[in-house]
Amino acid sequence: MSNPTTASIKDQNKNEASSMFKRNVRKFMNNKLALFGLIVVVLITIACIVGFIMGVDYNTPMLPNMKKPPSGTNLFGTDTIGRDLFARVLVGGCYSILIGVFCAVMSSVIGAILGAVAGYFGGKMDTALIRISEIFQAFPQLVLVMMLVAIVNKRGLGNLLFIFVFTGWMTTFRMVRNEFMSIKGETYVKVCEAFGMSKNNIMFKQILPNVMSPIIVSTTTNVAFFILQEAALSFIGLGVADSTPTWGNILNAAKSVSVVTNQWWIWLFPGLAISLFVLAINFLGDGLRDVLDAKQQ
Repeated sequence: MSNPTTASIKDQNKNEASSMFKRNVRKFMNNKLALFGLIVVVLITIACIVGFIMGVDYNTPMLPNMKKPPSGTNLFGTDTIGRDLFARVLVGGCYSILIGVFCAVMSSVIGAILGAVAGYFGGKMDTALIRISEIFQAFPQLVLVMMLVAIVNKRGLGNLLFIFVFTGWMTTFRMVRNEFMSIKGETYVKVCEAFGMSKNNIMFKQILPNVMSPIIVSTTTNVAFFILQEAALSFIGLGVADSTPTWGNILNAAKSVSVVTNQWWIWLFPGLAISLFVLAINFLGDGLRDVLDAKQQ
């Protein structure tokens, strides 16, 4: 049988955790902008996924219907070669959101691992990783991505994902490194070391869980950042291949002055989708920061 005292402590910890969770949920629900952001992100994501699963026709050109304005048949009108713009925005949202989420998560994972190693071990390991991150940050990220795209010399979704992850880990790295450097001197860490616990166990099971809140917030806001990066690169013709209908690729058709002035729907609807989704992600990230960041409490 378990010790009554131990059982009571476990129950108390569960109650405290439950109380804190409920308090955080209430705080998040009271943040109207964060709640709005969550609703918009969920609705847009579900709509894009449903459209993709239903197999809406986004790629068949209908030359007689070129540059048709919004109507009952084509809710968002048609593009320059007669493809349904509503279907392209839905399917393009799947690709753009996939790029944002995948790159944000993977870059955060890499940044967290490297930051944990640099912050915990310090010394030459820390110095080397800091210098590598400084080399990456010496260039504006968009310029660095454009350079790598030019070096790879091939437009494709896989290449773009690799380049974004390869260049996007520095912010998380520095944040996690700083947190590890401040936490590794705590008493519980010294006790774990004194008991002979492995360094990997200390780093990833003892310290890293205490750094998860800022990582979650950073990952959320990075989703919006990578979506904007993809849109910018695709708009100038350096993103994914034209056959992949991301929101940025759809906007690429609006580079022509005649399209901008005469076919406003071709750039308005994908532009609204990007703006609304990115704005909602930022609202959601701010709300999560208020709830999860202890410094904001």
